[in-house]
Amino acid sequence: MTVYDIVKSRLKEIPHNEKLLSLKYESLDYDNSENQLFLEEERRMSHMGFRCLEIRRWVICGLIGFLTGLIACLIDIAVEELAGYKYSAVKQNIEKFTEFGGLSISLILWAALNSAFVMVGAIAVAFFEPIAAGSGIPQIKCYLNGVKIPCVVRLKTLAIKVFGVICSVAGGLAVGKEGPMIHSGAVVAAGVSQGRSTSLKKDFKIFEYFRRDTEKRDFVSAGAAAGVSAAFGAPVGGVLFSLEEGASFWNQMLTWRIFFASMISTFTLNFFLSIYHGKPGELSSPGLINFGRFDSDHKRQLLKRLKKSMSFLHFMLQLSLSLSLSLSLSLWYIHRPCLQVMEAMLVAAVTATVAFAMIYFSNDCQPLGQDSTEEYPLQLFCADGEYNSMATAFFNTPERSVRSLFHNPPGSYNPLTLGVFTLVYFVLAVWTYGLTVSAGVFIPSLLIGAAWGRLFGILLSTITSSQSVSIWADPGKYALIGAAAQLGGIVRMTLSLTVIMVEATGNVTYGFPIMLVLMTAKIVGDYFIEGLYDIHIKLQSVPFLHWDAPPTSHWLTAREVMSSPVTCFNRVERVGRIVDVLSNTSTNHNGFPVVAHTTENEEPGKICGLILRSQLIVLLKHKVFVERASSRLSQRRLQLKDFRDAYPRFPPIQSIHVSQDERECMMDLNEFMNPTPYTVPQETSLPRVFKLFRALGLRHLVVVDDENRVVGLVTRKDLARYHLGKDGLEELQLAQT
Repeated sequence: MTVYDIVKSRLKEIPHNEKLLSLKYESLDYDNSENQLFLEEERRMSHMGFRCLEIRRWVICGLIGFLTGLIACLIDIAVEELAGYKYSAVKQNIEKFTEFGGLSISLILWAALNSAFVMVGAIAVAFFEPIAAGSGIPQIKCYLNGVKIPCVVRLKTLAIKVFGVICSVAGGLAVGKEGPMIHSGAVVAAGVSQGRSTSLKKDFKIFEYFRRDTEKRDFVSAGAAAGVSAAFGAPVGGVLFSLEEGASFWNQMLTWRIFFASMISTFTLNFFLSIYHGKPGELSSPGLINFGRFDSDHKRQLLKRLKKSMSFLHFMLQLSLSLSLSLSLSLWYIHRPCLQVMEAMLVAAVTATVAFAMIYFSNDCQPLGQDSTEEYPLQLFCADGEYNSMATAFFNTPERSVRSLFHNPPGSYNPLTLGVFTLVYFVLAVWTYGLTVSAGVFIPSLLIGAAWGRLFGILLSTITSSQSVSIWADPGKYALIGAAAQLGGIVRMTLSLTVIMVEATGNVTYGFPIMLVLMTAKIVGDYFIEGLYDIHIKLQSVPFLHWDAPPTSHWLTAREVMSSPVTCFNRVERVGRIVDVLSNTSTNHNGFPVVAHTTENEEPGKICGLILRSQLIVLLKHKVFVERASSRLSQRRLQLKDFRDAYPRFPPIQSIHVSQDERECMMDLNEFMNPTPYTVPQETSLPRVFKLFRALGLRHLVVVDDENRVVGLVTRKDLARYHLGKDGLEELQLAQT
């Protein structure tokens, strides 16, 4: 079999299809079930009890920020130490063989070290926790939208994510660690807020009240914001990121708690990093970017030039990268773990080889001054007292390369160096995205944008002969604007990214030009294609609900989109029928309307309530039968604690043994069902159904007729399968992918 045949056979196995909607994803219950047990507990709680709950929420947010900051500190220190060891070893080797020949040994050493680091990280991801691949931001975005992504917020995922991103960045791939920090913060929040670890089977018996999807969702939003804050030193930007890009549900008090978590995260990171660097008194965040301020005249001149000459180049490049990244993700997908590891190692080796070749053939030599900030300056074939400028971009971690493009004085790079670097790193970033490694796209995007932004600034000062222009056309400023445009065009963030960049620079005067390019990038990009995270979600066939229903869907009604017929239960139902319905693998329903009476001819009954599969499983597990209660065989009355203890990994129905005699018993559902479920008439329009479902975070919406009889059930997949395509309203096909 030829290589072409092997690749062709692998491509046929791609499970991702943006025209399909996967049935494997379940929804989260963001609507509280207000049954008798819940109402009794709420009524027993005093005003002081509610105040204590609010204090606990603040304590949890503080813990989330502290632990997220610690993890970010661990990642930073580990990457710095490993990358420092690698680049020091390679630098010494290059200096040794430059004069006497044998630089091929240096190339082999560089490629081997890259491949070794990446191999370890890829093995951890591919064989132990595949969900830890990538940045994790699309998965967290889906979780906050109400989609249950398997294993996305587990402790094992966190461990593999942290270990994997350290290996990926230290391995020299065109990746960043900022996206995984956001995912890590979300996992920390999901674990801390529950007061236990289901993976370690350890229950600390604290925060039990928050063991439900609604509370957990809010804390995950705080964790994602804390991750952004730790990554960029931007607490306000973290809050806005969680609001703009992540959270689907929001309230005012949540804003302050999330900001508190972000502040604690930033303080924790800076405190421990200052100790690590031997400067415990310096707790202010230097951020990723650090500039002086513009004066007013410089600012006005820069804005005029931005409006006239930068837009087209900025946004065509960001658009091309977005298209290329999505194409890479959709066309190149390998399933087998061993091949995934080999692919990652190949990319790592090629990255080192290409970088070495670029440095080797570059003749861009710059003087090495006393105040030079170069971490690993390579002289190679340059004269004494000079260093290779191409090595500053390639022979560094991506974060340091971005910083050098922002901070190095004019004349540090010639245009050819920046042009070649931009094109080569662009190709490497496209190839790297989608590998089975823990990695983010933030820093590669910033690096590419900073390179061509600085190139544009150099060309502008070269073309313009006016002395006044040459003063304000600092290439570093254009590197900042280009980096913002590039990242904004890929992820389509506007307000949050503006604040992140402003906080990182420490200069509010950059706010308006950054917002200008980000808004233009979003408008131009959205005209052609969706943002990268939305593309990723669509390719995974996730039933994601956007803010509004398709604009041309008013002619559809609840009757046309609902699922029917509906499996209903009586108020007092036979145990055998409940077990049979839950065991039916062909339907696998998770919510069941409770009606006044069901007949043999399947006529709909009047709605009395709604009960969930998870509740029924807990009832079956504890043998809550009418006969046992009447004969006083039951030891105690079931409480909400029993349901919270089983959350979130409720046992499967196959693990619950029900004898033949017990199948004939009866189960009273009145106490446990939600007696006031949300319902809509069957003539309700789709946009109205969508708005109600999306705004309230529902999992099930019962459709009734004029006599309040159940005729259908609307779920997330019923709404997500309608979207606006090129030819108008389209309906996605449901598939078990």
